[in-house]
Amino acid sequence: MTVLTAGRLSAERAVPSSIERPEYVGQIAPLPYRGPLVRDDETIAAMRIAGRIAAQALDAVEAAIAPGVTTDRLDEIGHTFLVDHGAYPSTLGYRGYPKSLCSSVNEVICHGIPDDRPLEDGDIVNIDITAFIGGVHGDTSKTYLVGDVDQESRLLVERTHEAMMRAIRAVKRGREVNVIGRVIESYARRFGYGVVRDFTGHGVGPAFHDGLVIPHCDDPTYDTVIEQGMTFTIEPMLTLGSVEWDLWEDGWTATTQDTSRTAQFEHTLLVTADGAEILTQS
Repeated sequence: MTVLTAGRLSAERAVPSSIERPEYVGQIAPLPYRGPLVRDDETIAAMRIAGRIAAQALDAVEAAIAPGVTTDRLDEIGHTFLVDHGAYPSTLGYRGYPKSLCSSVNEVICHGIPDDRPLEDGDIVNIDITAFIGGVHGDTSKTYLVGDVDQESRLLVERTHEAMMRAIRAVKRGREVNVIGRVIESYARRFGYGVVRDFTGHGVGPAFHDGLVIPHCDDPTYDTVIEQGMTFTIEPMLTLGSVEWDLWEDGWTATTQDTSRTAQFEHTLLVTADGAEILTQS
């Protein structure tokens, strides 16, 4: 398998002025979040809308994934869907990120920037997209198979999704957030997969990242108690090899140091009285 290299970027895509921007657009960094981690009913209702739009945007991108299609074209599709539905692409302008979604191919762990490289038969690609509408964000991602993918990569993708779903089922009010990482890591270790520690899930709502950290590994120092009304992402990143990573010169693209393949899935969740509701479903 060839090692991925950076392609050329297209110009920044325009967003109609009528669409509300997050406060960080045009700024070096977002303002610190000072609000509550438990959401009120109005915020939750808005997040259901944002989550559904993000999920539908992901479906629109999925329909175009095929060998020969560039990740820049996928970015265009996701961008167009979001703005056509009155949503701002949350990644666009977040800490200077130049595109409307992240496209992470093969050995890219996360935050790959869409460019003019065509997807190739046998690739895997994660698409991570977030919608900002109604003052809140809905964040989701999936890893897709491109054409005829080898069995080892197929299993990695299937099992990464299963790791996420097991972790979602483990979410219960009164438990510590470490239960999420413990479930993911115990499942992944059965197959010898690496579990990326340095990129985590996060609280999401009025802020894209509100300071709540959701680990994907078993680390008891993450002892925040899960409360009803919290909203956060679970987004495990599993690898076929090393979890050590390099960062490209673009400041965003993180790749496994041994170029082993990696997969990721992500949902935004609402903690309920008896578990978790997935908000990013179409």
